[in-house]
Amino acid sequence: MSVIVLGLSHRSAPLAVLEKASLNAEGQADLLERLGKGENLTEPVVLSTCNRVEVYADATTFHGAVTELGDALADVTGMPMADLRDYLYVHFDERAVAHLFNVAAGLDSLAVGESQILGQMRDSLREGQESGRIGPVMSRLVQQALRVGKRVHSETGIDSVSRSLVERALELSGNMLGDLTRVRAVVVGAGAMSSLATHTLVRHGLGSVTVVNRTYDAARRLAGAAGCDARPIEELDAALASADLVVSCTGAVGHVIDATMAARANPDGRPQVYIDLALPRDIADEVAAVRGVAVLGFEDLGPQVEGQPGAEAEIKAVQDLVTSEVADFVVARRAERVAPTVAALRANAAEIVSAELNRLETRVPDLDETTRAQVQLTVHRVVEKLLHTPTVRIKELAGQGGNVGESDYAAVLSTLFDLDPAQTRVVSVPPELP
Repeated sequence: MSVIVLGLSHRSAPLAVLEKASLNAEGQADLLERLGKGENLTEPVVLSTCNRVEVYADATTFHGAVTELGDALADVTGMPMADLRDYLYVHFDERAVAHLFNVAAGLDSLAVGESQILGQMRDSLREGQESGRIGPVMSRLVQQALRVGKRVHSETGIDSVSRSLVERALELSGNMLGDLTRVRAVVVGAGAMSSLATHTLVRHGLGSVTVVNRTYDAARRLAGAAGCDARPIEELDAALASADLVVSCTGAVGHVIDATMAARANPDGRPQVYIDLALPRDIADEVAAVRGVAVLGFEDLGPQVEGQPGAEAEIKAVQDLVTSEVADFVVARRAERVAPTVAALRANAAEIVSAELNRLETRVPDLDETTRAQVQLTVHRVVEKLLHTPTVRIKELAGQGGNVGESDYAAVLSTLFDLDPAQTRVVSVPPELP
């Protein structure tokens, strides 16, 4: 297994580029279909969220996989590679594993420590497994990443210092709108992010919360689960006119709210806050120019955990946990890479023992059953003791890494014991990133 990840995120690209590169469900399916036809990678997994678009895969060749990933992403997003190249990052093998574990831990999120990424990662894994596209390599890796994320939230105090984007937006909105218990809020959309926003607003005790969605039944389901109101999309104008705070996250193509709608909803210029949690963006830039209206987007909502009591120590604890998990995963994987060669060695030894015992049977046919059984047991014990230490040691050495790769140890075993190459799977040494 040689894992590769290619993508862009809020750390590498401005919001305008992320918006162009964002993928809806149809775009993700198109990307996966294209990658499924590639010759240099298998088991692709797409992770597309509000602040990242990444593809993970098992690479058979490094440079070939990078080319296939980049070309497919450029084709699906409609962005020329010349425009994408400056914002893309590539991680390979151990660095790719470390990156995925950091993402699962919330260390690479816009909202540091947020846990929503685990649900998105779980959905990608489930879809890949159900479609048969993801096999043992990526299933194991993503499942381990999910376990890392769970450990982070159960064994560290990161939740005490991290805040979601919605909570950060509420904090900023409170500075502009005052007492939140008197604020009337409208959530536009009924997807995963809208659900998070709705439940967060209700939990923080806003004066009222109303869900508006193109599919009214979906709005009613979300409102019913959160204990608030719902309205059909045809009543969006009326809902905006009665709102102090508007959170929009529909995932629609094109703007859902433009300056004309915002001005019509707020003719007297009263304080009103629009929060855009969608990519592509739901709220037109011109809305910010409407009198009395403030617009908050992703660039405004990254929570500042620095300076919070205990924040530095908790983040350090998460980083240490992730580092330990990466090391354990890499060591186990390296040891497994020599396992086929070790198995071939033991199979070869078993064949030699069987042949010699058969020869003994022909030369000394009169051995009684008790003696024959003791001879067989003694031979097996001798072979087992001879093989035990070198096979255990070679797995340990392969796991330690260093200047000698696991494939080199496997090659030494194959050469010393003249093993049949067809019986072993010697993994090639991965290339360094350019």
